[in-house]
Amino acid sequence: PLSNDEFRNYVRQSVENALNQELSDQRFVSHFYYHPFDVTDTASYQQLKSLLQQLDEIYHVDGNRIFYLAMAPEFFGTITSRLKSEGLTATNGWKRLVIEKPFGHDLQSAQQLNEEIRQSFSENEIYRIDHYLGKEMVQNIEVIRFSNAIFEPLWNNRFISNIQITSSETLGVEDRGRYYDHSGALRDMVQNHMLQMVALLAMEPPIKLTTDDIRNEKIKVLRALRPISHEEVDQYFVRGQYGRGIVNGKEVVSYREENNVDPNSNTETFVAGKLMIDNFRWAGVPFYIRTGKRMTEKSTKIVVQFKDVPMNLY
Repeated sequence: PLSNDEFRNYVRQSVENALNQELSDQRFVSHFYYHPFDVTDTASYQQLKSLLQQLDEIYHVDGNRIFYLAMAPEFFGTITSRLKSEGLTATNGWKRLVIEKPFGHDLQSAQQLNEEIRQSFSENEIYRIDHYLGKEMVQNIEVIRFSNAIFEPLWNNRFISNIQITSSETLGVEDRGRYYDHSGALRDMVQNHMLQMVALLAMEPPIKLTTDDIRNEKIKVLRALRPISHEEVDQYFVRGQYGRGIVNGKEVVSYREENNVDPNSNTETFVAGKLMIDNFRWAGVPFYIRTGKRMTEKSTKIVVQFKDVPMNLY
């Protein structure tokens, strides 16, 4: 556990590294508090409740609270139910629950997790976060499409040959071996980040730029994705796993030699695939996705390949 001063010093160093200059005003970091916590211990919740009540009085935040859960999903249900039963959500202010991936391990566990957290928080208080959507490039997709009179009329199968989405990293699994070996690139990247980008690129213009309207258009895209049978998987997807090599002049170990990874693991660290969207706008246009660790460069990019002109004069 850290002291408040140690934690604030860590925050200050992080901010200074991002700004590349010293932080002269310390008021920002003075608002950070470190509180060690056991999610299964009643005393921990009561201690946190007491601390929050003190901070309410100091900063006059009127009981407004954001609970940000960046931890293993198996604890989400326990935490949300205990937050409610121990009275941490019973304030006069608003409350928010923010959850990062992974949201369960499969469809069944995700549905069960949904039921558990909705017993303690209402739907409009729950934020299931995909941090990839915070990237500037991803945020610009909507702007490029829906506010650009040049691109949107061309954004269909009459003019586009294919779309390629790449997310590559030079890093390996680092200290995430235990988590990654039970997840792999498909669960870690494809079913969330990559499909979010596919949905943004392929969705119809929403009626309004509201959460519900944008989500509804994304859902239409996902429902139009062509199902892939077990017999067809090898025609649409390929998986891989990094071996030993040289990255940035340094020798690196293979995936199976990483800490907390099964030496006989078949978990994929690379995935490439072809998605087909069977609707009027995108019929016949393949969406190629690829993502992997220990690649030659760190990059997130989208390539829209337009069709050739009927007759090339040059």
